Amino acid sequence: MKYGYARVSSVGQNLDAQINQLNDVKCEKIFREKVSGRQKEGRQQLQILLETVKEGDSIVVTKLDRFARSTKDALNTIEELNKKGVALIVLNMGGDRLDTSTPIGKLMITVLAGIAEFEADMIRERQLEGIQEAKRRGVYKGRPKKYTEKNPSLNHAIELFNERTINKKTVKEIEEITKISRATIYREVKRKKSI
Repeated sequence: MKYGYARVSSVGQNLDAQINQLNDVKCEKIFREKVSGRQKEGRQQLQILLETVKEGDSIVVTKLDRFARSTKDALNTIEELNKKGVALIVLNMGGDRLDTSTPIGKLMITVLAGIAEFEADMIRERQLEGIQEAKRRGVYKGRPKKYTEKNPSLNHAIELFNERTINKKTVKEIEEITKISRATIYREVKRKKSI
């Protein structure tokens, strides 16, 4: 049986282009999901697909990075498939298919998996460089603070915390009264002492 696997990294992205390509090559069943490819364990549909396939079946993906994001992940999964007698077919080779059941396919998949991992690392590196540059220019502040100094609940929590010898409140009780987490209370008290 010929199975297709389509994946995008986030809910807002669209699977249509991948589904159309998989339908064009006559996949009989297509597994689809919208989840990051970083961890194989998080891709439930891929796990189901890998448990479903049996000897003589093939899995078709449009691009290698839709199937695996790291060399290790790709090679381990392909090895599992080879042991089961299942071929992986990748459609992103300039119109030609890459089939892991052939010797040249096995060589090429190893090279391509390395390139996919390199590409993902380069994207992550460029993103970090962009954040550093934005911080240098003063336009990147990170995630906005949930609680500012004007927040009445936070101020009440700090006041109760500082007066614990008088009010006999535990930090747990202060947390319940103000709905401000223990970690936030301690962090803000420490920050105020260092000013």
